[in-house]
Formats: sequence, structure tokens, C-alpha cells
Amino acid sequence: MAQALGRQHCGQCRLTHPLSESDLMFTAKPGLSIWQIINMNVGFFGIQFSFGLQQSNMSPIYKYLGANEAALPLLWLAGPLTGLLVQPIIGAMSDRTVSRWGRRTPYFMIGAILCSLGLLAMPFSPTLWFAAGLLWILDAANNVTMEPYRAYVSDRLNRDQQPLGFLTQSAFTGLAQTLAYLMPSILIGMGMNRDAVGDNHIPQATMAAFVMGAVFSLLTVWWSVRKVPELPLSAEVIQEMRARPTGGVATLREIWLAVKEMPGTMRRLWWMKLFQWYAMMCYWIYIVPSLAKTLFNTADATTAGFREAGLLNGQIGGFYNFVAFLSAFAMVPFTRRFGPKVVHAVCLTLAAAGMWVLPDITNKWLLFVPMVGIGLAWASIMGNPYILLAGCIPPERAGVYMGIFNMFIVIPMLIQMLTLPLYYDTLLGGNPDNVIRLAGVLLLCAAVAVLMVDTKSTNSATPKHNN
Repeated sequence: MAQALGRQHCGQCRLTHPLSESDLMFTAKPGLSIWQIINMNVGFFGIQFSFGLQQSNMSPIYKYLGANEAALPLLWLAGPLTGLLVQPIIGAMSDRTVSRWGRRTPYFMIGAILCSLGLLAMPFSPTLWFAAGLLWILDAANNVTMEPYRAYVSDRLNRDQQPLGFLTQSAFTGLAQTLAYLMPSILIGMGMNRDAVGDNHIPQATMAAFVMGAVFSLLTVWWSVRKVPELPLSAEVIQEMRARPTGGVATLREIWLAVKEMPGTMRRLWWMKLFQWYAMMCYWIYIVPSLAKTLFNTADATTAGFREAGLLNGQIGGFYNFVAFLSAFAMVPFTRRFGPKVVHAVCLTLAAAGMWVLPDITNKWLLFVPMVGIGLAWASIMGNPYILLAGCIPPERAGVYMGIFNMFIVIPMLIQMLTLPLYYDTLLGGNPDNVIRLAGVLLLCAAVAVLMVDTKSTNSATPKHNN
């Protein structure tokens, strides 16, 4: 029908408009087998291995290089700031890109190459400012890859396969971050000296893990691009895309129009994302100082106890990510039966309980119990919100809306990083354990917020103006 008619009548404004890309491109996508869906998400393994290395190691690396504990959130600013700036722009650009390699693929590969270079350099940082600056480059590279990758899954899969596609991404997130968290411990178990450090006091096992991450980042993205290439664009879509205005002003205008025309369901997801990501940043930044204080009675990054806390965080973090890996696929039938928002609320509640009790545990083996709830929540965080999103956005704007949705992640992170140092010593008593408890309270707030999202009033209508 799209090829035959080429134009449609708009009842709202009584004008005739060109058919949208969703009519021209997304009407007849071939279904993919489970192995094809797995192959198309292998690249997500490399992306999330990189993020896992950052989550588990950046606070210890900063401490090894002399950072003050209260200032740790400020040193993590690179991720959310680069995401805030890069992802909506890259998402909008990928929606408009026409190349021999596809619309999303060029961004995958450029981002993967830059990410590999950043991972290679990070553990050899000679100073604190060098590591903080390098994190900006590394996060920018990851962000160049991330949202075009999510849009690629939305592009490639029909609506009935999108839950499996996004939860497969969640599974690879769990698997990749399991290995990223555990890699230093695995390398020590294979014979590396646990006390061997470089001239910058960073353990050699951490250095080796980052080198391995550099290899994974590039090879896995290449594998997905090779095994499940993007669908070719129709001649009508290419003609329409090339007729659009190009350049920075047009890209920014597209982002602004997308924000103005944002579906109602997407707007309502903001409050859940605010509480959820503020909480997760509290956990990632302060879990190692909390473990060091609770189990090893130290805040000194030069001590063996602090290094043991870093290794222990790798072990419990690896466990909760493994739980996420296993539960991501197990969630598929529950998500289909009860809906993604109910499943997400339950998982967030379990994680909230786990984080609240975590600082009171002094036996390291009992730490693995609350990690089950945190792992279930992490699997849900990386899958179910995107199912809610994909069901309410116009397919031809998947890139820009995935980028804008990432702003719902990075803005809460920025708020956390800028506000928590203001009350860390006063309201929280300078105690990292209290930061973890705060994370538990906020995750419970996120669970309530997602239940209040009205998914019936989705609005995936074609925008009035695409250019």
C-alpha cells in the first residue's frame, strides 16, 4: 500500500502529507529466529562489559589516585553529561543517516573503536585528572554506540518480537557485567598476584581486565553487524530522508520537535527513572567504601582491606549480574502475562529491600542474598522500561526518542552527583552505609511511580512534521 499510494490524508490538519517512514519501511519486517536475535545483541555484551568495568572500578581507581570520598560523585560526572549531550544528537543523526553501511552501523563501529582505545588507556592513568578526563572520552564513545544500538533493535524487530529483543539485551547486560565485575577475581584465581599494583597504585588485575574489555568492545559489535545487518531502506524512504534539511540546526530542531510531541506514556516514565537512576548511582559510587567500612573497618585506599573490598564488590556484583542474565529470559512470559510495569515494580521492590539491609550484613557470604533482588531489578531496568517505550513511540523516530529517553537516565545521575556531596556529611553523617540505605528508599519510590504510568494512552502517531 505504501509503495502504491505514497501519500496519505491527515484528518487533523486537512492536508495531504507524504507517508511516514513507519508506513514505508516498517510494514513488512521479516521475523527473526531466536539465534538471530541473540546474534544481533552480542554487540551489547561488549558495550555493557565496558560499563561494568566502570561501575565496579572507577570509584576504587579514583581513590587509588588520591580522590576525596565526598567528591566521588563529582568525578563520575562524565557519564551523565556526555550522555545528555551525545545520545539525543546521535540518535537524531542516525534517524537521518543514509550510507552504504546503513543508518545505525556507522555509529556502532566508530563508538566501539573509540571505546576500545579508552579502555586500553584508563588503567594506566598517571593522575586523578587524567583518569577523570579519560572517562569523558570513554563515556562519549559508549554513548555514540548505545542509543543507535537500541534503535537498531527497534528497527529490526516487529512489535511482537521487541520484548524478546530488549530482554535479550538485558540478558547480555547481565552476562557482560557479571564477567566485568568478576574478571579481576578470576585473573587472581588464575595466578595473578592480588597485591601487585602499578606505579599509580591500581592493581595489575584491574589493568588486565580493562585490556580484555577493549578487545570485547570492538569484536562483539563487529560480530553483530556482520551476522544481522540492518534492513535495506526502500527507495521511497531514502528519497524522503535525503529531502530533509541536514546539519546541526536541523538535528537540534528535530530533537526539539520530538520533545514537544513526546508521547504521554513516555512523559510519565520520568518519575520512575528519576528515583531509579538516582538510587543506582548511589549504589555504584558508594558500595566499595561501604563494604570497606562494614567488613574491613577501613576507609584508606592504600590498605589491603580496601583492595579486598574492591574484589568483594566484584564478586557480589558479578553475582547480581549473573542473576540478571538468568532472569532476563525468565521474565519474558511474566512480562507478556502481567505487563512490563507490574513486573518492573515487583523487581524494584525486591531490590529496595536488599539495599536497605545490605549495610547491616557483616558476613560476606550473606551479602549474596540481597544481591538476588538487585539482580532481578537490574535485569528489569535494562529491559522493561524499553518495552514500555517501544510501544508508544513512532518507529521512524526510534533513534531520537531512544536518545531522549536516555536523558531520563543521565539527568537523574547528574542530580545525584551534584546534590549528594551537599548533604553527604550532614544528613548522611559522612557514612557510605547511609547512602546505600538511601538507594533502597528511592527504589521503592520508583516502584510506586512505575505503577502510576498509564500505558493505555500511548501515542505513537506519526508527527505532523518530520523535517
